Amino acid sequence: MKTRKRYPTDLTDKQGERLNRLLPHKRTAEALMREYINGIMYVLRTGCSWQMLPHDFPPFQTVKTYFYKLQRDGTWERINDALREQVRVHEGREPEPSLLIIDSQSVKTTEKGGLVAMMVAKR
Repeated sequence: MKTRKRYPTDLTDKQGERLNRLLPHKRTAEALMREYINGIMYVLRTGCSWQMLPHDFPPFQTVKTYFYKLQRDGTWERINDALREQVRVHEGREPEPSLLIIDSQSVKTTEKGGLVAMMVAKR
């Protein structure tokens, strides 16, 4: 595989190794999968459209296909869960949170009639 100049959004070797353990590998070579992930990271970080992915990444159609495939099969959610647990353990905390707080101001309710009851009546 041809080497290219590194982008600020590229995974470091350490990040790549950690993420590689969490990715499903079937028939895709590890180095190629890393380039797909680097392309995904570029799009997510810069906010550009898939079509504007620089030409030194794999074809944007392939990178986009991998992003949505990993979304559909739950890989992104599993990666997020695993990384969150690793960060918590690194900080000396339990892997899973023991308490959940929901701000009642941000939760829509139907008890009062939903949005209708919260809006001021116009006369």
